[in-house]
Amino acid sequence: MNRNMNEEENKSQEEIDAMDAVHEGEGMQDDNAAVESRDEEMERLRASSESAEKRVLQAQAEAENFRKRMRRDFEDQLRYAAVPLVNDLLQVRDNLHRAIEAAGTASESDGLRDGVAMVAKQLDDTLAKYQIREIPAAGELFDPNYHEAISQMPSDEHAAGTVAHVAVTGFQMHDRVIRPSQVIVSTGPASETPAN
Repeated sequence: MNRNMNEEENKSQEEIDAMDAVHEGEGMQDDNAAVESRDEEMERLRASSESAEKRVLQAQAEAENFRKRMRRDFEDQLRYAAVPLVNDLLQVRDNLHRAIEAAGTASESDGLRDGVAMVAKQLDDTLAKYQIREIPAAGELFDPNYHEAISQMPSDEHAAGTVAHVAVTGFQMHDRVIRPSQVIVSTGPASETPAN
């Protein structure tokens, strides 16, 4: 009976040892699998990092190309912004040349005057189309923002400080003065003008 017990104990011990060996083998396989998965993970992360770096470089290159293209477009827009105005003014120029040709063949000056008046109106309409308008000056109170005084003179018709005569008509585009009106400013009636 002792012998049977010893055999059972030996078998139990052998079974335990076999089980331990199996578990140790499984543990080694788990460690190998873990090592392999770490290497694979490192490789995957490295590839992911390289891919992200390529995407970042590509995005930077695209952004730089976009900036260059926008700068070129902006410069072209500035350079050719006046093309519509020039086209309209060229039509006015053509009509002025037609009026000059008509003056050479016409015997009456009334027709020439009417033709030139029509061309002048066409030019004014073209300027108005681009928000370019004449600065009112005659009889207005002198304003250095819109008027450039070239002289002063006494005037019975205009109060002191008002524009008595417009030498050169001024223009503004939208709210910006393109060319101020060159004016002669009244000093008031001649009798009120102090003697020098």
